[in-house]
Amino acid sequence: MRTDVIVVAAGRGQRAGDGMPKQYRSIGGEPVLRRTLARFLGQPGIRFVQPVISLEHGEICASIIAGLDGVLPPVAGGATRQASVRAGLEALASDPPDLVLIHDAARPFVSARLVADAIAAAAEHGAAVPALALVDTVKALVGPGLVATGPDRDRIRSVQTPQSFRYDLILAAHRAQAGADDLTDDAAVAEAAGHRVATFPGDPANVKLTTPEDFVTAERNAAAALADVRTATGFDVHAFGPGDHVTLGGLRIPHEFGLSGHSDADVVLHALTDALLGTIGSADIGHHFPPSDPQWKGAASDRFLAHAAALVHEAGGRIAHLDATVICEAPKIGPHREAMREKIAEIAGIPVARVSVKATTSERLGFTGRREGIAALAAATVRLPWVD
Repeated sequence: MRTDVIVVAAGRGQRAGDGMPKQYRSIGGEPVLRRTLARFLGQPGIRFVQPVISLEHGEICASIIAGLDGVLPPVAGGATRQASVRAGLEALASDPPDLVLIHDAARPFVSARLVADAIAAAAEHGAAVPALALVDTVKALVGPGLVATGPDRDRIRSVQTPQSFRYDLILAAHRAQAGADDLTDDAAVAEAAGHRVATFPGDPANVKLTTPEDFVTAERNAAAALADVRTATGFDVHAFGPGDHVTLGGLRIPHEFGLSGHSDADVVLHALTDALLGTIGSADIGHHFPPSDPQWKGAASDRFLAHAAALVHEAGGRIAHLDATVICEAPKIGPHREAMREKIAEIAGIPVARVSVKATTSERLGFTGRREGIAALAAATVRLPWVD
């Protein structure tokens, strides 16, 4: 069954303290929203992920979701969570899924098991939510500082997201309850429309980031979870040939010669691609994109680097740093350095501060010194989950 995901990210998160809304803050160097979106991408059964944001954050959101295949263009949310979810549901109406998961952007630790269970529960029941049994006793306040006997703990559950539904069911429920914006979650919307909502086991690790203390804990957990730090290198060289430009770091740079190669001969992106592939032991660029395959003739090398970055993310990893050194007598790299850093960061889906580009000559020695071609060295550092 086709399943789409709505990630609600239109709130301001004021309880998280001063600064940017919590969904745009970083944990372990990666924005919360990007972490959350990436958790759903590539999961079996998931088709698209639809972010719902505040329009004032459109620019920062665009930079955060860059390079995430399967994420739809964000849509504007409303004044309440219920209105924002309704906007996300309406955005999917032109090509509706069979099922939809509705998830809080501030829950970046949702697991593959929880996603799979949510899909299965929606397919079976039509409406379902992940629930956790309470550990602490619950009391009711009867006055300032006074408590009385509370409800039976065995019958009380805390509810998480993703909440999962048949798409037509929850869309109709939201439309019917459009004027009742005091409903606290989508299960309440479904119940108000007369539907029974099932439960499936939640996950204690699927916490919602709410307070400054939550971010401190999350930062500590993120660092502990990615304890396997790996560094690998890459190298590439291409000879000059006929042409009026070279492609380096994803940029077209005017030059008296071109670079010869099966693709666009971008030595910088090729070296970075090999370095990233090396961190996860995934062969080399020629294995993934054979020069003998005609589909890669003249191909833009940003596809190669994006592929390697995606493989790192699929392995549960995060790119900590990319470093490239260009070796040539000409063209001059300095004037293009910052634009090259920005392009590499965009392709790899990381902040530009995590990209370094340097240049040197070989003092007129060797093939680069004789202006016969250009070479590039690269190093990549990634953090991966520790596996014995």
